Amino acid sequence: MRGSIVRPLRYSRSAIPQINCWRRASSTLQHLKNASTAHHRPQHHHPHEREHDFVPHLAKQPLHPLSLADLVKHGRPPLSADALLASARFTLSLLPIRLAHRIQALRNLPYIVVSNPNISRIYNNYQHSLSTLLPWQGRTISNLEDEIRFTEVLAELVQTHTDTIPILARGFLECRKYISPAEVTRFLDEHLRARIGTRLVAEQHIALHFSSTPHFDPAASPTPCPEHPSYIGVIDTALRPALTIDSCGGFVADICELNYGVRPRWIVDGEPDTTFAFVPMHLEYIVTELLKNAFRATVENGMNREPVVITIAPEPPAVKPPPPQQGQVRLEPPRESRGAFDRDAIAPLDDNAPGVTIRIRDRGGGIGPDVLPHIWSYSFTTFSESDDDVPGGSSSWTGGDALNVISAASHGRSSIAGLGYGLPLSRAYAEYFGGGIAVQSLHGWGTDVYLRLKGVGKIE
Repeated sequence: MRGSIVRPLRYSRSAIPQINCWRRASSTLQHLKNASTAHHRPQHHHPHEREHDFVPHLAKQPLHPLSLADLVKHGRPPLSADALLASARFTLSLLPIRLAHRIQALRNLPYIVVSNPNISRIYNNYQHSLSTLLPWQGRTISNLEDEIRFTEVLAELVQTHTDTIPILARGFLECRKYISPAEVTRFLDEHLRARIGTRLVAEQHIALHFSSTPHFDPAASPTPCPEHPSYIGVIDTALRPALTIDSCGGFVADICELNYGVRPRWIVDGEPDTTFAFVPMHLEYIVTELLKNAFRATVENGMNREPVVITIAPEPPAVKPPPPQQGQVRLEPPRESRGAFDRDAIAPLDDNAPGVTIRIRDRGGGIGPDVLPHIWSYSFTTFSESDDDVPGGSSSWTGGDALNVISAASHGRSSIAGLGYGLPLSRAYAEYFGGGIAVQSLHGWGTDVYLRLKGVGKIE
């Protein structure tokens, strides 16, 4: 069974330089923070503290059904001052409710679990972020000075929650006696979907901030960078998956060569010139995780001479994929495994817009029938705990716990290890935009992974 290269979520420099533009620019916000808007981070809060508690009220409010139309409705950058203020107000209208939902979900966990230092740390982070945003609800963002200060708050929020998933995983690992694997998987699935939407809303406004007329400064490397006019915030309206695949392939091959002394090869075929509108950061994360599994399986099965073949297949316009027949590939996990947070998935601009399917085919020996039923669980891995202690150690193909793999990411490890969270997390990213991931294994031969990315429609 294949594994994951353990590392924190990050993005390669060569894949999407235009995304790095706004990220470099947003880092300058740390030097612009206004002391009057700073809040001390709460420490050692009781998990169910109720004094001046706005969480129950906010958590009862429904989540806004986020759509890509919401993210691009303010126009193509550079935005005018009025459009930028409207973007800030829209962002503020969404985030407190989303944060309150996550706080309430944490409170609903067993008390002994929430009391764990790692999970309590995440709880306090969410409380801190909500308490930072709440004062803004009583005022109107009516001028550029307000917008600048509000964007500083967003930058802090994004930074605060960067390592949420690894920290939660370590907490659940330490509390495994008090919470079942099924509960962990359900919570992390729901939490990740919510986290994707929250970060997307915040990062979109930050990107629009730096690419808008009032703040446009080429010296600060705003988004979109002048050479990348296809961007609207963090959305690339002309994303070419083949370029992302090659960049991610180079990164994963480097790590394989470091750990195994072997550099796997890959081929991109089908229609590599395909373009569509998508969030490059999300695509890069998904492709990187899937290639980790394919490359590791190929190397460990002694099939280094056989390239991993990645096929890009755009759907014809205005054609919806038919419902799967018996024996066909299913591009969604079973409904019962997806949790209640499907309502948080983002809606496309056009339900009939053509999508793109990417098939990753390897000769890594396939997935054993005893492993296959567990591949979507955060609580299962083929990587043994002893191997996890030694970066680059060989797999003994024993049952373990993928929480070890996730939590190791917070310590900066980069070895090839674990089935991992790569598949369930990648599926969450794909499903958030209405797509999905399916796995077909030919045990003893290899594995095909199908990644469908739903078309989002034409963005003018």
